[in-house]
Amino acid sequence: MMRIINICVIAALVGAAAYVYKIKFESTRQAERVAKLRMEIRREHDVIAALRAEWSKLDNPLRIQALAQRHLKLKPIEARQFDSLDRLPERPPDLVPPETDDPIGFLIDKPDLIDVPTASVTPRGKKK
Repeated sequence: MMRIINICVIAALVGAAAYVYKIKFESTRQAERVAKLRMEIRREHDVIAALRAEWSKLDNPLRIQALAQRHLKLKPIEARQFDSLDRLPERPPDLVPPETDDPIGFLIDKPDLIDVPTASVTPRGKKK
């Protein structure tokens, strides 16, 4: 009887040792995973910091102004480019009366209104 108890205790000790070893192995693996994730997070923070520094360099107004002057052939606005208000084109006529419930249906029913010139378009056949 004593022998069976000894064998059971030894088996329980071996089982407990195996279980403790398994827990230790899993915790070591999880600690390595956490360290790896922390390293990746640190690397990502460094990349973000580098990108922010590059963005601030690219977003510098003096740099953008220099690029615009070099690549865009822009000239300052001159006073003679403005025109007086009396030379503005006339307001286009209202094609659809304001009290109409269905303005699109109104225009579909009267296709001849589509050819009415607006102030920004010259009538066909006429030149400015």
